[in-house]
Amino acid sequence: MKNYKVKELMVPIAEYATVPETATLFEAVLALEKAQEQFQATRYSHRAVLVLDKNKKVVGKLSQMDFLSALEPQDTNLEQIRMFKQFGFTRKAVVLQQEEYLKNSPPILDVYSKAAKNRVTQYMRRPTEGEYVNENASLDVALHQLTAGSNLSLLVTRDKDIIGILRLADVFAAVYHSMKESELKLADGETE
Repeated sequence: MKNYKVKELMVPIAEYATVPETATLFEAVLALEKAQEQFQATRYSHRAVLVLDKNKKVVGKLSQMDFLSALEPQDTNLEQIRMFKQFGFTRKAVVLQQEEYLKNSPPILDVYSKAAKNRVTQYMRRPTEGEYVNENASLDVALHQLTAGSNLSLLVTRDKDIIGILRLADVFAAVYHSMKESELKLADGETE
């Protein structure tokens, strides 16, 4: 099985969806849509937008879940309902309470419109220590980091600079193809 290097599997930042930290959530959605359209023909689609500072350095990431969370109404009563799980309520009971409460909430289009105007920095997540991997790291190292941290992607570094993103889908494809190749060689060896 070929042991890939991270740099062979990563998506360079130049090919990834990015926005400046001054962008709105709506501008980030448009950037993600554009990147998906450009990339879709050849590889897996993008599932996040990288947020860049004025020096074009990555300062955060906005995942699809972050986008959706931004559209959730933010109010203290709803937050208290979400905390019911801590007290032994089932997920279904919490969802039913949320649905009942949301019946009296503002129309969803109002929520979308308000969230779309907010800055991405309000919703993005800043990368943590375990979300970086060196470009020369082996696939084994990257695989461990992805699974140990339950990450969907890792930021690829060269020295102190972030140069790309390693996505779970690309790692899975490499592992799958290597496994398939290895098993086919074994099967051929057994039949000879």
